Amino acid sequence: VQLQACGGGLVQAGGSLRLSCVASGVKFSNYAMAWFRQAPGKKREFVAGLTWSGINTHYANSVKGRFTISRDNAKNTVYLQMNGLKSEDTAVYYCAADLTGGDTEALFESWGQGTLVTVSS
Repeated sequence: VQLQACGGGLVQAGGSLRLSCVASGVKFSNYAMAWFRQAPGKKREFVAGLTWSGINTHYANSVKGRFTISRDNAKNTVYLQMNGLKSEDTAVYYCAADLTGGDTEALFESWGQGTLVTVSS
């Protein structure tokens, strides 16, 4: 699976951004998708994930109620809508794909290149 993420940028605290990740090379609708992030000096962590249908979603506690993950299988794209951004959300955000999925980095076989989100306070 080839994954191309985009949509990062600089935003003020309280603002919003929408990340997108386009997949190619496979039947996208077969894959569970997720977003992870890695802040400077920290390990990569799970942010949000959803099943191939998009019906079942799950989130890290730190982003629940602020972030929404969704997908459009017709466009081979997964999204992460981020509202109420905080300085601690500053990180490089990665999309990931796997036939099974989950909330652990080791479970995902394919990764995008990452897109930087910087939240200024």
